[in-house]
This record gives sequence, structure tokens and C-alpha cells, in this order.
Amino acid sequence: MGPLEGIRVLDLSRFQACPLCGMMLADMGAEVIRIEPPEGAPDRTWGQLGPDGETLLYKVVCRNKKAATLNMKTAEGKEILNRLVAQSDIVLHNFTPGAPISKEINYQALKKINEAIIVAAVSGYGQTGPDRDHPCFDGTAQARSGSIPLNGFPGDPPWKPGIPFIDVASGFCATIGVLLALFHRQKTGAGQEVDVSLFDTAAFTTQSVGTLLLYKLYGELRSQIGNRGYHSFNGCFQASDGWVMVATATNHIWKRFVGAIGKEEMADDPRYRSDMDRFRNADSINQCAGEWFATRSVDEAIQVLQKARVPCARLNTVDKLLEDPQAKAREAVTFTYLPELGEEMPLPGVPIKLSLTPGSVNTPAPRIGEHNEDVYGRILGFTPQKIADLKQAGIV
Repeated sequence: MGPLEGIRVLDLSRFQACPLCGMMLADMGAEVIRIEPPEGAPDRTWGQLGPDGETLLYKVVCRNKKAATLNMKTAEGKEILNRLVAQSDIVLHNFTPGAPISKEINYQALKKINEAIIVAAVSGYGQTGPDRDHPCFDGTAQARSGSIPLNGFPGDPPWKPGIPFIDVASGFCATIGVLLALFHRQKTGAGQEVDVSLFDTAAFTTQSVGTLLLYKLYGELRSQIGNRGYHSFNGCFQASDGWVMVATATNHIWKRFVGAIGKEEMADDPRYRSDMDRFRNADSINQCAGEWFATRSVDEAIQVLQKARVPCARLNTVDKLLEDPQAKAREAVTFTYLPELGEEMPLPGVPIKLSLTPGSVNTPAPRIGEHNEDVYGRILGFTPQKIADLKQAGIV
């Protein structure tokens, strides 16, 4: 039994950031009910589609959820939603504050129905501010936050990471916010709004390494730092049969690194005395270390570096996770049956490990309206005939 057993969540969100929050709550035992239009939400059929015509991302972020259809543009649909809100703990959505539906599902409106309700809104720019109604995706949040100029090597055009880490981090922020609100409600009985924005998350992430402090104190705006760390020397080196990533933050690790590659004299070289010295003189380190890596295989280099306790890793493609012994031990990849796709389909494992109440992946992402009878019958007491009539009228 997960730690959130007995918590009911209405998930009105789409795409990645906010649905990922719903996924994490569902992984931990909450009953998460995805509400979407009778024809299905657009995030089912965007991007890379599977053989069944549904997007692969949907298969990930909507696992462990139930699916019910509801036309919230109709008066009866709005009434049904209100009845569900009255019997739920959390509502998730990612509509901008200016969207017509936001007036009906924002916290101020829903707390009139259920004073204990928690409403988590994940949007591009948040519920306040001059740009709150503008659309925003991961890439635009990264661009505006100042993180994109740090990527790449000198002379490269601007580029963003391939993984939408701001979407993922925003989903984690929303999850934390919901859990904090649940904790507060447990003490006081009061619900509240959780307001998370992609731009806030991107601004926080960009500042988290001290970028603005560096600028304020020294007037320095770094750009295109390549594989270096923001405050230290990292490097990605080509061995005879692949690449190895090395991280040498702190003087102790640096000394172990140069000792491992037979360059002990570099430990006391004034050009490399501190992390920032090594950051600024990375090119000469790359040249020297690169010669050592070039004469060894990846396995040989990693064996030497690991023996010296230098953080390092082979540069892998994602398929290598399937056979990675550490990934297996930590269940970083979980395998499940996905209807119309087959047995043993890989999904991300549950990243948070709890010793007494661990999360789990139990059910695949649901088909459109798969749980209508369960949701409307069990929760609202609708008869099969009532549900059939609602379907005929285009309400569900």
C-alpha cells in the first residue's frame, strides 16, 4: 500500500510537466483520475506515436491513472465536475489563468465547493505577473531564464538540452507543493493553491549554481562552457572505443585524478591550484588528459579512475540502461504490459525509494474513457443507464 492510499486526485492536465506530478502521486498510491474530453485530449496524439496511434510520452506520464471523459463546456459537464471536486482531495491542471475554463477550476472557485481542496496549477508563467496569460514551453522557459547561453562550446549556435529538464523539474516542484499542502491540511483542515510555473523553475535552476551572484560580485556572464562544470573542471574524453565523462570537483579529487593518469606534477601547478583555476585552464587539461585516454579503452580508463575514486562514467546511449547492473539493482527501468504494444515494455522506475511504503508501477496508461463506469458509478452513484445516456448526449 502506497503512502498516498486514500487520496483522490482529479488530473485535468496535459502534456508533460503537470501530468508528471499526477504520475508521481499515482505511483505512490493516490487514486488519480485523468479527466479529458470525450474525443480524448490532444496530448494523446502529438509527437512520436506508438503503433496504437498514441504518443509514447502519454504512456509514461499517465501510468497508474484512471481515465474518465467529460465535456466540461456543457452545463451538465460542469455540474458533474463539481460533484467530483466535492469528493476529491486534489485538482491538477495546466491551463493559463486567462483560459476560459480557469475561471471555473481555479482555487477560489473550487474552494467554494470543497474547502479542503488543494488545487495545483502548473503553467508557463504562473498565476500572477504581466505574462501570466502567455503560452510557454520548456525551451522558451530555458531561453528566458538565461540557461541556454551556457550550453555548447565556443562558436556553437545556441542550443538547449535534448531532455526537457524544466518540464520534469516543474513536475517535481508541483509534487512537492502538493505534498506540503497535504501536510498543512492535515494540521489545519484547510486546502490551498499550489502555483508552479516553468519560468520560475527555469529561473531557479539557472540561479542554483550562483550565476547571478557571480554576475553581481564580478560582473561575469559565462557562456558556452562545454563539458566543464560551472565551478570546476569536468571533461569528456575520447578513449580508443568510446567516451568517458570525468568530474573532478574539489582539490582532493583533482589530485587523485592527475595521480591516476600519471601527471602528479599537475597537482601543485599554480595553473590548476583551485577549482576555478582549473575551470579557466580547462583547454590545457583537456589536451594533457586526452592523450592518456586515447591510448586506453573505456573499460581500462574507468577501471583506473574508479580505483582512484575519481567520479567517471562511460558515455552511453539510452538503450544501455536496459543492461546496466546499477539500473537493474535500483529498478531505474520497470517493465510492464502495454495494451497493443506488447509485454515487457520499458517505463521509468519510481525514482524515490521509500523503505516502508514504496511506490510502484501497477497499471498502464488508460484508454479514452476506460474508467467511466467506475468513476461515475462508484464515486457519484450513476447507474449504467445514466452513464449510457450521458455518453449518448456527448457529456462523457
